[in-house]
Amino acid sequence: MILNKKHIFLFFSTKLISLFILIIAFTSCSKNSIRVVNPVTPLPANSTFESGIFVVNEGNYSWGNASITFYNPKDSAAEQDIFYAENGRSLGDVAESMYTYNDDGIILVNNSNKIDLVSLKDFKLTKSVIDGNSPRFMAIIDSTKAYVTNLQQDISVIDLSTFTIKKSIHTGTWTESLIQYNDYMFVTSIGVMNETTSQRDASLLIINTTSDQIIDSIKTRKEPIGMVMDKKDKIWVLCDGGYDHFESPTLIRIDPTLMAVDETLDFPNPNDTPSRLCNNAHKDTLYFLDNGVYQMPVSSAAIPSSPFIPANGHIYYGLGIQPANGNIFVSDAKDYTQKGTVYQYNQVTGSLMNTFTAGIIPGSFCFTPGLKKK
Repeated sequence: MILNKKHIFLFFSTKLISLFILIIAFTSCSKNSIRVVNPVTPLPANSTFESGIFVVNEGNYSWGNASITFYNPKDSAAEQDIFYAENGRSLGDVAESMYTYNDDGIILVNNSNKIDLVSLKDFKLTKSVIDGNSPRFMAIIDSTKAYVTNLQQDISVIDLSTFTIKKSIHTGTWTESLIQYNDYMFVTSIGVMNETTSQRDASLLIINTTSDQIIDSIKTRKEPIGMVMDKKDKIWVLCDGGYDHFESPTLIRIDPTLMAVDETLDFPNPNDTPSRLCNNAHKDTLYFLDNGVYQMPVSSAAIPSSPFIPANGHIYYGLGIQPANGNIFVSDAKDYTQKGTVYQYNQVTGSLMNTFTAGIIPGSFCFTPGLKKK
């Protein structure tokens, strides 16, 4: 879950980490704190989820109303809360991200401290692993191993053959995005508090994926919350400057071979609140949210001055670029309590192509293998 500074009331966010840690010490995250979710309409008997788009709906913190919406572009049909419909129980509390691996889907549920494995054929739960550090995002390294970042220190190393946590890599800090380059994993670290500056010393951790050891780090600007790799294998890191506007947001470009920063682009307005950095399948264009959808060629020497798709009153919250055709999917969280809406835009013209209803606080998208570029 992310938080625009305009919507500070949203609790579980990269902007409220200190408050979260204080509250989590006094609040139980047990099943007893999860509210009952109303049953949803059963899905058709022939439902399959192997080719389509999953919308990961975070739900409200501590309400236990996270859900997954499945959208089939072929018939423009959206099926709601498919996890509940297929498994007879709630997904849990704050669904953060989802990934596909072979014929399975992997869902990270943050405040429920778990990682669920489901079949893409019928979305039945096949296994669940407890990750007590509040899982955030995942990168699959190879057929046997994956890394999971966590809100409360340490990176979890997942054994994909048994779907268990094999060990942890100690970081001492909250970690977010991951990008693999050869035998190295680059991981954004929000950092530990510097008592002198009262700010977090953010960095990009570099892990040897063979030894699972942190071998180096690169200093970044405040709060590196997003990361992608471009067509030249350069890594772009979005730093939002901190919830208190300690510094202007920036886009930093990293040369992973040299393990060094080779470009820094400052946002023109220090009060900008960029989030959800993405790129297209060709890796030649960056996208991010900032009261609208921005589109930026990786060759650009400056941050765009105006959005490609204006918000026009919407509360844009989640962003995803469809690999097969570059279509832009962006979610509107509305008032953060009612069901959100997803808008599909053309990547060339920015024109609206379709809309559909999702769940509460639709935060991220997962494109199945059937929709990836061939």
